[in-house]
Amino acid sequence: MTADAAMTRSRRGLLALGTSAVVIIALDQLTKALVVGGMAVGERIQVIGDLVILWHVQNRGAAFSLFQGATLLMYVVTVLAIGLVIHFHRAFAERGVWLQVLLGVITGGVLGNFVDRLRQGYVTDWLSMGIGDLRWPTYNVADASMFLGIGILVVYLTFFEGRHEGAGE
Repeated sequence: MTADAAMTRSRRGLLALGTSAVVIIALDQLTKALVVGGMAVGERIQVIGDLVILWHVQNRGAAFSLFQGATLLMYVVTVLAIGLVIHFHRAFAERGVWLQVLLGVITGGVLGNFVDRLRQGYVTDWLSMGIGDLRWPTYNVADASMFLGIGILVVYLTFFEGRHEGAGE
């Protein structure tokens, strides 16, 4: 691959990462604004019976309500997460653009919640799934993006990374 082709591929990957991150941040902030504007804190609205509930929660911890009150820890984790994304962006520069989109989804999730923490001191969560008291922790678009993005990345690295050596897009 020529230097110009490598530079074009790198720019395309960075554009894919940045665009997907911006889309996730926008979706996350839009949905949170709708919840904050339309529901009182603690209010619950059943969407599909007890299975899916819109539930306005102020989360002062990590994704899925873990580590409540650990705001400084969340800032450190955010910096580390962005550092890992930069590492993977460079490591995957020669692979398909879909990996850069995936990294952008993770980045959008990380930064979506980071914006909340900086602006409000907590993260707005709003989606709860489960039955009765057996519920998945309340979450938002940013949480789901991080969870799914990291999960897909782990599956890729575990089962497909070795097969991808030398393959193009």
